[in-house]
Amino acid sequence: MKKLFIITGEYSGDIHASHVVSELKKMYPDLVVEGIGGDNLKNEGVKLFADHKKMSAVGISPAIIWNHIKLGKLVVDYLKNEFKPDLVLCIDYGAFNLNVAKFLKKAGIKVFYYIPPQVWASRKWRINAIKKYIDKVLCIFPFEKPMYESYGIPTHYCGHPLVSQLAPRADKEKFFKEHGFDLNKKLVSVFPGSRKFELKQLMKVFIKSAENLRKNHPDLQFCISHAPNLPDDVYNKYLKNTDFKVIKGENQALLSCSDALILASGTVALEACLYQVPMIIAYRGPWIFYFIYLMVRCIKKVSLPNIIADKMIVPEIIQGDVSVQNISYQIEKILYNNSYRADFIKQLGEVKELLSDKNSSKEAARVIADEFCNNS
Repeated sequence: MKKLFIITGEYSGDIHASHVVSELKKMYPDLVVEGIGGDNLKNEGVKLFADHKKMSAVGISPAIIWNHIKLGKLVVDYLKNEFKPDLVLCIDYGAFNLNVAKFLKKAGIKVFYYIPPQVWASRKWRINAIKKYIDKVLCIFPFEKPMYESYGIPTHYCGHPLVSQLAPRADKEKFFKEHGFDLNKKLVSVFPGSRKFELKQLMKVFIKSAENLRKNHPDLQFCISHAPNLPDDVYNKYLKNTDFKVIKGENQALLSCSDALILASGTVALEACLYQVPMIIAYRGPWIFYFIYLMVRCIKKVSLPNIIADKMIVPEIIQGDVSVQNISYQIEKILYNNSYRADFIKQLGEVKELLSDKNSSKEAARVIADEFCNNS
């Protein structure tokens, strides 16, 4: 009987982990899986050593640091002395996972890392920790494999989870009718982020940009996406004097039915890319955080489509350049410059092809199953 322990630190990791477990159980019905995670892993029959909700707090404080240290020690002691897994699978959440992996390596416990830290984007020095403490990296971007292998790290390219998990395009006519949109008007959707500080930095300028565009272009209509993890009152304080439609919990349908997108940076840009919907990225944060970011970053691009393509496809309006004028100009270009729009969509399709047609969770499960077989 094989035993696997999974460590996730936030909601998205919990989802990706649950898909891997589902695939593994088809190959190993008697597989014993425990882990740190949330409802998605629990629904796959995984016994949770701890819920990760406390782990996903944003920021640095003595309480957060202490909780991480305490949980790390508890899980390492449990794995060494009681559970004794055949393999530990870390998923994302680099700071915590790499620290735990350090102690697991000393204990002789094998560790694989699925969705590894994005060392190519910032804090590249962490690749040395990965080389020391991780037995195999299961990466999700095509350019990661040669990078890790150049450091002598065993690596398998699994493909990106979104490729197989993304919902099909919604029926535009049905979606428009359901939400009261005009089929004769172009839809521009605004995704201001899923963290309170992102809304504080971006929501006002996004709303002013939408108002400016609507005033100048009567053929446009707008919608604001409400991140399901944030309560209504957080959004409502920014929307008091507006009449824009707000849709909560239908991100992928809204993305796929839009003609153009105003996005805060994040995974949503990759989702939009897979739907081949032209977008702009506009992002800013507190200046102190921005200066720290400039010191630790390894690349100048911020959006995943541009990073994967290794060229600028998606316009990036960052920090001091975030303005109504700049946002409006780029959206107008997307909607009214036909040759630019056609080329934009074509290049997004090329990025989609680069991500391969691999089913990421099946691929990750197969690599783990091979490891179990080799050590039977």
